[in-house]
Amino acid sequence: MMRRMIIVYFSGLLLLSAQSLTVDPSVYKILDDISTDQLEKYVTKLVNFGTRHTLSDTVSNTRGIGAARRWIKKEFEEISKDCGGCLEVEEQWSLAKGSPKSRIKRDTWIVNIYAVKRGTKYPNRYVIMSGDIDSRISDPLDGKGNSPGANDNASGMAGAIELARVLSKHDFPTSIILAGLSGEEQGLFGGRFLAEKAKKEGWEIVGILNNDMIGNIEGVDGVIDNRTFRIFSEPYSILETEKQLKQKRFYGGENDGESRQLARHAFASTKIYLPEMNPLLIYRLDRFGRGGHHRPFNEAGFPGVRIMEAHENYNRQHQDIRTENGIKYGDVIEGVNFDYCAKLTAVNAAALVTLAMAPPKPKNVKIGGIVKPFTVLSWDKVDGAAGYKLYWRDTTAPTWKYSKWVGGYVTQHTLEGIVIDNYLFGVAAVGENGHESMVAYPGGLIGR
Repeated sequence: MMRRMIIVYFSGLLLLSAQSLTVDPSVYKILDDISTDQLEKYVTKLVNFGTRHTLSDTVSNTRGIGAARRWIKKEFEEISKDCGGCLEVEEQWSLAKGSPKSRIKRDTWIVNIYAVKRGTKYPNRYVIMSGDIDSRISDPLDGKGNSPGANDNASGMAGAIELARVLSKHDFPTSIILAGLSGEEQGLFGGRFLAEKAKKEGWEIVGILNNDMIGNIEGVDGVIDNRTFRIFSEPYSILETEKQLKQKRFYGGENDGESRQLARHAFASTKIYLPEMNPLLIYRLDRFGRGGHHRPFNEAGFPGVRIMEAHENYNRQHQDIRTENGIKYGDVIEGVNFDYCAKLTAVNAAALVTLAMAPPKPKNVKIGGIVKPFTVLSWDKVDGAAGYKLYWRDTTAPTWKYSKWVGGYVTQHTLEGIVIDNYLFGVAAVGENGHESMVAYPGGLIGR
């Protein structure tokens, strides 16, 4: 069953309005299993550790980041026990060297906790959702003061635990990782260490969805909004060569890197499965002067985006708990809207699941049609693909606008009447179950 579409005829081709994914009823069942009560339980538990600052107590069983990460690991293990050991629960220890000029003054162990739901067909191919374990208050070096970190970022961590619970009941061709990353407030250490591990071990990462603050609906700008959220993404990989950047100058693609295609996929899956939500594609790596745990993955060459609330409340971020001039400061649990947190957790689930059930994206995508009344796209055959969907859009359009289905085992197709100079193009692989890969943008010219 396909979502309702506006149909337009142009030059003899059937064009479909907007990127449209096939509707899979099983995805709705997964989204319906996400529990607001469970999210509130997880956030409450994390807040009750008093502080989860990276430099806080690691020995106590009731206070500090040590207690918090041990509880997260135990929670993942309990979920795995309930599904007969279907999750691989991992604890990654990495030493961050102290420096007088950094937020780590002494050598400190950074510990990531994550659960792997191993894929049935592509075990070394991963889609990842992450939240942050640590918290902070006004002084970034204060590891002793009360730092509840309810929204920043117990909300994102709770979402990862909840999806471990929900997704443990299902199998997927591609592996899914639900991760708690540490050391974010001290310099994105946890993300960097996990990205380095992935690089060293040759993980094929489809993309990482970094969730950092998904529970606040009352903005410091006075707006109350429980529907809108932001997806931040970088335009293209910083690892691209001078040759690749030169090609973008002449042929386009400066807005079509893998992270941006991941953002578009999350946008499309939201529109299909959660039409009441309003995703905002923010074409920027992150907010001005700030960072998140998708960035170190980007810097390692992996696609990654940041998913978060649309209207931040800076009075509740990185603040000592206090009241001044009638204004309450501090990231306390009263500032978390758990219905909204559940909605953004569902946004993640829709993107994760649709990617985990899709075949790999096409490789070696090329384009042709210079000074011709048509455009030609070619690609390598994709294992598990029942066909391909060719996408194109106006050069000023933020998302894919038109598409054409090409069935069978073809690896090249001509779009008659579509002039190469007027649009941007891409190709997605479609599995027998109807799920689509991320769109792959052409990386070169046919015949060159």
